[in-house]
Amino acid sequence: MKKFSFLSFFVLASIGLLSAQEVAYEEYDLDNGLHVILHQDNGAPVVTTSVMYHVGGKDRTEGRTGFAHFFEHLLFEGTKNIERGKWFEIVSSNGGTNNANTSQDRTYYYEVFPSNNLKLGLWLESERMLHPVIDQKGVDTQQEVVKEEKRLRYDNSPYGQLLPVLGKNLFEVHPYKDPNIGYMKDLDAATLEDVKAYNKKYYVPNNAVLVVAGDIDIAETKKLVSDYFGDIPRGEDVVRNYPKEQPITEQKIATAYDANIQIPAIGMAYRTPGFAERDAYVLEMISTYLSDGKSSKLYKKIVDDQKQALQVGAFNIAQQDYGMYLVFALPVGETSLEVLQEEMEEEVALVRDNLISEKDYQKLQNKFENNFVNSNSSVEGIAGSLATYHMLYGDTSLINKEIEIYRSITREEIKEVATKYLKPNQSVIINYLPGEKTEF
Repeated sequence: MKKFSFLSFFVLASIGLLSAQEVAYEEYDLDNGLHVILHQDNGAPVVTTSVMYHVGGKDRTEGRTGFAHFFEHLLFEGTKNIERGKWFEIVSSNGGTNNANTSQDRTYYYEVFPSNNLKLGLWLESERMLHPVIDQKGVDTQQEVVKEEKRLRYDNSPYGQLLPVLGKNLFEVHPYKDPNIGYMKDLDAATLEDVKAYNKKYYVPNNAVLVVAGDIDIAETKKLVSDYFGDIPRGEDVVRNYPKEQPITEQKIATAYDANIQIPAIGMAYRTPGFAERDAYVLEMISTYLSDGKSSKLYKKIVDDQKQALQVGAFNIAQQDYGMYLVFALPVGETSLEVLQEEMEEEVALVRDNLISEKDYQKLQNKFENNFVNSNSSVEGIAGSLATYHMLYGDTSLINKEIEIYRSITREEIKEVATKYLKPNQSVIINYLPGEKTEF
């Protein structure tokens, strides 16, 4: 009886813990097409205001790469009512923090303020959307800022060219073939007219989602959102029609050089489905199985037991249209890249050819359950998740039910998906070597 009672308590407590993680939200559209999501959490006197625009590195024309990332910087320059260079000063002097980031698929801006500064956060983002100042001085300034960032993070950073190398070799026609940050020649070639046209096309309310999360009153916040954003004109609908890639059916060999490294690297790369597809979730589980932690299959075998690699990992690089999957290792001593490739392929083949053990499967489920419980632990994180699930996945409710997808994945499905996407004839072998750098 005591055992039953304890077990029952444990199960109920676990269910309660998961239920407590459920995120309540309300969403609606303004007449201008801006999608609004509100999440009330009065546990702490803070509020996050954020805007995600459906524009990323892939949204460009040939010869004008890197515009979305460039705009991430440019739209902090100033507006009709915010003096140039004063944005960060306004935020910090009012007890707030802010930042922005850009992927191949979207750009995200956010502020975190004490909740009594909700109006300020909304005003800042409405200013950014309604009338940013875009002039030659701002373009010239931010061109140099972005070019310096490219030098620091990519050109002069060890293994900094790895992602551009992946994109270049996994894609032939889709814009993912080009780096998110763009090419230097394209940044230099950008004109003021190009920049203004880009802003008019993408930075409009009907191509954005506004999230307000934290210590708010829903009714009051709705009124404020209407006041600050309701009169912003709707833009033209954004139409995307990117070319489709042909399947990779024969293994390719690619070589890239990096002047910033002394230790070479070997990668096995695969093109995989976009992150909203079920198979992408399975691939996420496979990467965790292969390389998450020191007890994972690749690390334990190649690093710990056989001492052939300094580091090894399997990475599911999620993107909206296509994903990139990379199994990657750095050799120890005289271990050749060919030997590492053989060892990595052997572990991937085991997943293709066999069911993982029930013990390993339960370990995976526990990890994803734990990740889910922790994923909504901050208001700032919740705001980003709500925007992402709405804009890129087309289903805001995934913030509460995505774990159900992982729970439903079986051992048989793991084997099936590994066989479908991670075969040698579908791979690109990347030899990443010390030497004069490959230019991007």
